[in-house]
Amino acid sequence: MRLRHFFSKTLTFCLLSIAFNTYGQVGATSDWTVYGGGEGSTRYSALNQINADTVADLELAWVWKADSLLPRAQPASQTTPLMVNGVLYFTMDSRRIVIAADAGTGETLWLYRPDEGDRYNAAPRKIHRGVSWWSDGNGDDRILFATPGFNLIALDAHTGVPISSFGDNGIVDMVAEQDQLFDGDLLGRLGNSSPVVISRDTVVIGPAMGRLNKVNAKGDILAFDVRTGQRKWTFHTIPRSGEYGFESWLNGSADYTGNAGVWGPFSVDSELGYIYLAVEAPTNDVYGGARHGDNLFSSSLVAVNIETGQREWHYQLVHHDIWDYDNPAHPILLDINVGGREIKAVVQLTKQAFAYVFDRVTGEPVWPIIETPVPQTTVPGEWTSTTQPIPTRPPGFDVQGYSEDDLIDFTPQLRAVAVEALANYTTGPVYTPASVVTSDNVGTLQLPGFGGGANWPSGAADPETGFVYVGSITNPTVLGLVPNLPARPEDPNYSDYRMSGGLPDLPYDLPLLKPPYGRITAYNMNQGEIAWQIPNGDTPPAIQAQLDEAGLTNVPPTGSRAQAGLLVTKSLLFAGEGANGQPYLHAYDKQSGQEIWRTALPSGPQTGLPMTYLHEGKQYIIVAVNGNAPGESGNAAQLVAYRLP
Repeated sequence: MRLRHFFSKTLTFCLLSIAFNTYGQVGATSDWTVYGGGEGSTRYSALNQINADTVADLELAWVWKADSLLPRAQPASQTTPLMVNGVLYFTMDSRRIVIAADAGTGETLWLYRPDEGDRYNAAPRKIHRGVSWWSDGNGDDRILFATPGFNLIALDAHTGVPISSFGDNGIVDMVAEQDQLFDGDLLGRLGNSSPVVISRDTVVIGPAMGRLNKVNAKGDILAFDVRTGQRKWTFHTIPRSGEYGFESWLNGSADYTGNAGVWGPFSVDSELGYIYLAVEAPTNDVYGGARHGDNLFSSSLVAVNIETGQREWHYQLVHHDIWDYDNPAHPILLDINVGGREIKAVVQLTKQAFAYVFDRVTGEPVWPIIETPVPQTTVPGEWTSTTQPIPTRPPGFDVQGYSEDDLIDFTPQLRAVAVEALANYTTGPVYTPASVVTSDNVGTLQLPGFGGGANWPSGAADPETGFVYVGSITNPTVLGLVPNLPARPEDPNYSDYRMSGGLPDLPYDLPLLKPPYGRITAYNMNQGEIAWQIPNGDTPPAIQAQLDEAGLTNVPPTGSRAQAGLLVTKSLLFAGEGANGQPYLHAYDKQSGQEIWRTALPSGPQTGLPMTYLHEGKQYIIVAVNGNAPGESGNAAQLVAYRLP
């Protein structure tokens, strides 16, 4: 594997001089040093220069365009920059190219380009969300990140040069650090899509993995010393023989089942020394006939000791997950007051549109979570848990399970068509399992669908009020299974079934469900109640055209079918509409949900999560956007900065 700098030595020297000067500046700054705004991933800032009275004066400060330096860069970037001491650090390309830029002007200071060759080409997931920062407080400042090919790299934050004392000249080969049971080549099995977490001089990495049917590498969590790159511990998300939870995998299925990684961001409480892992589903996403049992620690929230890698507590949110209800949303750490009792809480938002709330010290639910009987499988060879854990508070933040009340209701005729269209589908409450497709059954209507509910954008929280905000999609999936024929028992990855089925067609291509199709929900977590809920933006042009064709007027805003990316400040909730939404950035009153301001983004919609900082006396709002304006192609991802005049 080769890694090289993009710039020539001469240009690098000039850029490094700028970087050193920028670091030497002294001024009033309020930085954004962690991906989630803080270790607890609240995405909150107390900055208030941009407020309800001034937000209307925001103007475009600068735009960093990836195509100016990266002509082949992807049009979308899920990055959220860091800002430390006047310098922004971010990734802007699937190869995980790292950029350092001036926080006031957007001018590039240095660039580091990893070149992983075949490891990159085979990587299971190439999307990127950013980097992490660490400092010893005495000038040793580092940028750390994991690559698509599953290398861990440490760079000097001032220069972009790899730290020679870290690993092998700045690089740790995390594939070589595995203790896998997997018997095959690990090339292309392990990757990464989210920033690493650093606490107590320990770097923790969760893997992102490809979708396979039965056998795969395991999504073990690795931890390394931030100074040397030496491995400190490994946490087995799928227990090995003799470890806690192994017995929840029946018939020895823990030995060959894979995945159960942590591909989304996660959080840490450095004071407690606990890191909170939102673990994904195992192989296969929708059929678990080869892995009977509850399958710990898949689809679970696990608190792990960051010093030792030992499990402190866990809570499985989905037993034997066959709905692709993995946990991509970062856990949110928030102190709340419930009935006069102060609680150090952790809130896990989920694809199934629940907000699970726990005491983050003990793992005890803040409100009762009831093991509730759920429909059982009719698929030959499958196994389902008789119950699933359903929170009593707070209520779900999106549509959960099938109800005629949720079907399109613009006219009685459309409602009747929708009811008739679902006559050959299996329907029921949340956790209704997949069904085999037959002449009389198209499959199971699953709500929320595969993408959630919530997803990797997760939510944001206000530590002053105890409010938690989440963006979600109201979009069903059809979960139908068709037998794979002929059987191929010699293939270790062979699955008995493959996916099939689709949603019914309605007149004018209208959606099956009534709006909103995307929403933003505000919880008062001190009460465990929904404070307000609004559509995620207005009605998109494509949906408006369908409504117009159907002759439907006075339909309220439907919202974009996308998960909003959120940022909370002293007085406002900022929200982009998400990668599939409209290209607007909104500011809402965080107490009421009333829109106060919006602006059209200069190209496509928001794709990364917004952040804010104060630099040289001015507050900035930064967000990554799709480089393609509607109807255009070929433009690379952009980073957009706003500030007051």
